[in-house]
Amino acid sequence: MPRSSDQTRPDILQAAYKLFRRRGFFRVGMDEISSAAGVTKRTLYYHFDSKDALLTAVLASQHERAFAEFQTYGIDLSGGPEQLVDKLFGGLAKWSAKPRWAGSGFTRLAIELADLSGHPARSMARRHKALMEQHLATLLAEAKVASPRERARELFLLVEGAMVMILIHGDRNYCTAAADAAKRLVVNRPPV
Repeated sequence: MPRSSDQTRPDILQAAYKLFRRRGFFRVGMDEISSAAGVTKRTLYYHFDSKDALLTAVLASQHERAFAEFQTYGIDLSGGPEQLVDKLFGGLAKWSAKPRWAGSGFTRLAIELADLSGHPARSMARRHKALMEQHLATLLAEAKVASPRERARELFLLVEGAMVMILIHGDRNYCTAAADAAKRLVVNRPPV
């Protein structure tokens, strides 16, 4: 029995996501994506008129999942900003311990497409990172951290930097170093 169209699109998105994460946007072709998704190339193009449109849809889907997960960080902040920092960098340490971890797909693809400033996937990555930073600023404000927007930007720099250094060196101790720096930013400052 053929699968429903309702399931075909998510299957394509999942197959494309895995391939893009593993090998990058430019090294993966539509033939490979259709094969991995178990659909014909015609079906693939029925759902996505181009590889660029597919990548943008993949990132939109991943944004929804990642943002929904990140929103749970503010549920229990009884320990204040130090607990938030521990959770943020503890999550990064746990995530980076997964086999074949490759860092943030949004960051990797934005870098891969660096010379294509108008590419829709770069716009999606920019929106994703901005929403994550805004949510972190909200959490910091709720935890009574001074200048929460500025601290959120600094924390995101530490997160992204830790990810890059873990990828380069294969050393998750960069999470600890980044968490220590983050605590100095948010804990040792007077509350608002």
